[in-house]
Amino acid sequence: MRPSGNFKGLMAASGLLFATAAGIAFAADPEAAPKAFHDAYKPPTYELDPVAAKRGGEVYNGVCGACHEQGLNRAPQRYMISLMTPESIRRALTDGVMRGQAAAANLSASDIDAVAQYVAHRSLGSSVRPPLMCAAGASRFDDAEPPVLAGWGLSQGSTHTIPTRVAGIDRANVGSLTLKWALAYPNAIRARSQPALAGGAIFVGSHDGTVFSLDRNTGCARWTFVAPAEVRTGIVVSPWKAGDAAAKPLVYFGDIIGDMFALDARTGAMVWKARPDAHPNTTITAAPVVSNGRVYVAVSSLEEGRASNAAYPCCTFRGSVVAYRATTGEKIWQTYMTDPPTERGTTAASVKIYGPSGVALWGSPVVDLKRGKLFIATGDNYSTPSTRTSDAFVAMDLTTGKIAWVYQARLSDAWNGSCDAINKSNCPAENGPDYDFGAGAILVHASNSRDYLVAGAKSGMLFAVNPDTGKLVWKVRVGRGGVVAGIHFGIAAAGDTVFTPVSDAPDGRSYDIPARPGMYALDVKTGHFLWKAPSADVCAGKRYCHPGYGGAITATPQLVFGGANDGHLRAYDATNGHVLWDYDTEHEYQAVNGALAHGGSMGGGAAPIAYKGLLIMNSGYGFVGEKNGDVLLVFGIK
Repeated sequence: MRPSGNFKGLMAASGLLFATAAGIAFAADPEAAPKAFHDAYKPPTYELDPVAAKRGGEVYNGVCGACHEQGLNRAPQRYMISLMTPESIRRALTDGVMRGQAAAANLSASDIDAVAQYVAHRSLGSSVRPPLMCAAGASRFDDAEPPVLAGWGLSQGSTHTIPTRVAGIDRANVGSLTLKWALAYPNAIRARSQPALAGGAIFVGSHDGTVFSLDRNTGCARWTFVAPAEVRTGIVVSPWKAGDAAAKPLVYFGDIIGDMFALDARTGAMVWKARPDAHPNTTITAAPVVSNGRVYVAVSSLEEGRASNAAYPCCTFRGSVVAYRATTGEKIWQTYMTDPPTERGTTAASVKIYGPSGVALWGSPVVDLKRGKLFIATGDNYSTPSTRTSDAFVAMDLTTGKIAWVYQARLSDAWNGSCDAINKSNCPAENGPDYDFGAGAILVHASNSRDYLVAGAKSGMLFAVNPDTGKLVWKVRVGRGGVVAGIHFGIAAAGDTVFTPVSDAPDGRSYDIPARPGMYALDVKTGHFLWKAPSADVCAGKRYCHPGYGGAITATPQLVFGGANDGHLRAYDATNGHVLWDYDTEHEYQAVNGALAHGGSMGGGAAPIAYKGLLIMNSGYGFVGEKNGDVLLVFGIK
């Protein structure tokens, strides 16, 4: 599954229907036991005490299930809660939003412990592994270093480009990159949060919900913050004036159960928390964007996967963009991508149908201060009717959130998980093809003084539109495309060149052309190919290994960095596509926090970050048929 990849498609080709140790299952039985992705690298296992498991089941079924099984009163459904750590569930019941319900049910401390472990599928304490904390010198926050790069997109226009002088890596020295240090994420089997650099630190989130502020030179932790669930989004740090010791920069991110956080960048203390949407299946996969005192958040959901259960009334979520005041979390505006859903009949199983729905927003928006606009590329509908905002470029007014124009790249794309399930009663009449945009759009200023808004879709198509009008300028088929293929999480641009990674992993479908995994370069003015670098198959029969690039990439004027499905981190020559450096991350590492770590596939919205001769990258995407792992790698010029 793709970025919408988190929970799209049931991977018929590989038979992979489950989502591992977090306890998510997208088979017909949504409460089926979690499964590991592969045999070669064993993820952590969590044995529950049988007595606690039995009591936890009794408490859940007797007290909690009435609301959480169906998401009544906006209560998150059980599979959403299972993404949390048992410690977070216990906190919610003792000190948080559920303490009133726990008190009303007269739950004892042991009851709360038991149900927390039962729902999370792991024992209390299994999520605790102290990192190596910094000594006084390494823990100092550097006031002279505001955020090195402009948020997740790394540059104005979100082009995922870093100047060569900032990167400190070029054609001449890239071949000497060697591993400097590695961090083992605690109790993780995947790594997919893009780091941010500021204050001399690396800020990064992890699978178990821990957010780290790491000393860049040694990997020790200045502070940690534990969110309730996985931090999949990139981390974003608010800017300040270099040298301002009184500045109060904040760290922004969202978690997989749909909450937004702002932390003090110096201490890790929480400053504010908000929930962009009350829908019980809300999730946040895109990094927020900070601009002019506001934070813009793209909202997605996991409801698409829930619809694979024939008893689920599909569907009621609708994607949106929310603008918050950056310092306080006050909501300024929220713009939905569809009208409110209404009842549209029943399925063959006599379950109610709702629509319109969907248009989840998987990728980060682009903020264009010159035009006063926010641009975003959208996902598909979940149910009939399909709407004009699905699979589209959408422009919104920064001040009000009002939609200014829409360019729809594909008509009538409504799809959900039941379309690939045995029981397809929830599948809409359109039945896909599930070709939404997962990769964030980029805004490129070309040498002809024109601007181009560019984005790639799972169809394998790359589109360029006029940011003033939304009119199509050109479109090109770069990849074969597919439900877990095409252009997934991010493209990049340097000068007049757009660099486009293609995954094209097998997904059990048949297509009109062969797969085209690899890296490609196109002229932003015309869409003409400048070079093609098809991926060689280096998997040698290894399981959960495919050529191609499913993740976000990063460019400099001289180089293109990409982490591949096959576990290799590569640097391409930006002028001709030749590979100048190739490192296989799929092996074991002795990490700075005293644990063994393991690399795997790379994918998702976490791109390589280059700064002052360092190259920083996660390894172990560990989702939908790709190799899992748990490591942050920091390379340096030898």
